[in-house]
Amino acid sequence: MNPVSAIHPDTPLRDTLDRQRSAFLRDGAPSFSRRRDDLKKLRAAVVSQQSEVEAALDKDFGHRSRHETAIMECLSVVQQIDYLVRNLRRLMRPTRRHVAAAFRFGSARIEYQPLGVVGIMAPWNYPFALALTPLATALAAGNRAMIKPSEFTPATSGLLVGMLADLFREDQVAVVTGDAAVGAAFSALAFDHLIFTGSTQVGRAVMRAASDNLVPVTLELGGKSPVIVAKGHALGHAAAGIAFGKLGNGGQICVAPDYALVHEDDLEAFVGAYDKAVATLYPDGPTSDDYTSIINDRHFARLNTMVNDARAKGARVREVGAAPENAAKRPHTLAPTIVLGASDDMAIMQEEIFGPVLPILPYRDLDGAIAYVNARPRPLALYYFGGDDADRAKVLSRTTSGNVTINGTIMHYAQDDLPFGGVGPSGMGAYHGVEGFRSLSHAKGVYTQGRWNLSTFLRAPFGKFVDTTLKMMLR
Repeated sequence: MNPVSAIHPDTPLRDTLDRQRSAFLRDGAPSFSRRRDDLKKLRAAVVSQQSEVEAALDKDFGHRSRHETAIMECLSVVQQIDYLVRNLRRLMRPTRRHVAAAFRFGSARIEYQPLGVVGIMAPWNYPFALALTPLATALAAGNRAMIKPSEFTPATSGLLVGMLADLFREDQVAVVTGDAAVGAAFSALAFDHLIFTGSTQVGRAVMRAASDNLVPVTLELGGKSPVIVAKGHALGHAAAGIAFGKLGNGGQICVAPDYALVHEDDLEAFVGAYDKAVATLYPDGPTSDDYTSIINDRHFARLNTMVNDARAKGARVREVGAAPENAAKRPHTLAPTIVLGASDDMAIMQEEIFGPVLPILPYRDLDGAIAYVNARPRPLALYYFGGDDADRAKVLSRTTSGNVTINGTIMHYAQDDLPFGGVGPSGMGAYHGVEGFRSLSHAKGVYTQGRWNLSTFLRAPFGKFVDTTLKMMLR
């Protein structure tokens, strides 16, 4: 076996792609058994190396909650693999399609073929899960894959290189390491499909590069995902759910609640409830083992700049939860923070926050809250806390987002049978559920003509019979 290895910038990426494509054309689509076995050995490796994954992520972040790594990285991948294994035979099965009456003796079906070689560009916030989840989908669909992890998480990248080296030949799965220049070269390769997870800004560049080779893309981006809390809803419940989604992984989650819209009558009570919820989650404050640091000094400085900009422009900035002052004792750690009185001219309301800072905005009526959301780019996620009533139906019908969680946050991502993806500036395509399998497959239509077929009477030379038949069919 030729082990997979890190491909350095001086190694032609195109050569690796060519080797994978040649192997795909030589071997053809893998069988059900081969795909299932590949998924199972990937699962076994994730489970057996859980502690190594936790250690690598802790090193990359400076401090990363091992429980968050186990839940959001390892368990997330394992559950997705289990879903694929459980449903693989059904996903691979051809589907029958309707045949018009004129062709009733024929048959039509869709066969799902692997595309070939899939490129995967993984981000730094969940560098393990967001490399292996799309890889599992690509393998289930019968493809080969090249993975480019983020340069900001070198320990995790090294772990991926070693783990996949023990599982796959380089002509089936290859890992590409390197800086942004390598990433740019990677995105310009003539893949059969390219999956990118990251910022909208970089996503635009990736899509431009892929367009030169007409490579179809799945873009999992981000944006400012809103929360709407219905007037009079149980504020303790809403605050606890929002704090969970906002502060997990130090707020560095693409579907984290970016800002909260709370009815003006409930605003002060919600602030108190959120403060209490944060203290409940992290009773030891921001130096808790369960509280994750910001990935690096660059992003820590970016968040502080946003907060200082809001403060300088008149917003009220308040650190919440237990002992927020202790954040200074841990490198690039930011205490949970709320911002009141934020306005559109502040950077914090213009950019995706991607950190433990929550602007809380008052609204007067639900129509105003919906209008506020709709006046901004369509988000990756939307959250609503409220009853099963006309207001909930109004929010669902009059807003457009990638996905929605009702009376909770981020848990739609964990539903393996739901497609996960964005819309507009927050992304395109999906790679969970049946939609993910089909995104990485070619749906080839196959028509088998029957012995008797009306079309045989519609061939030249044309005559009165054809005229009569056409009149009947076009009436």
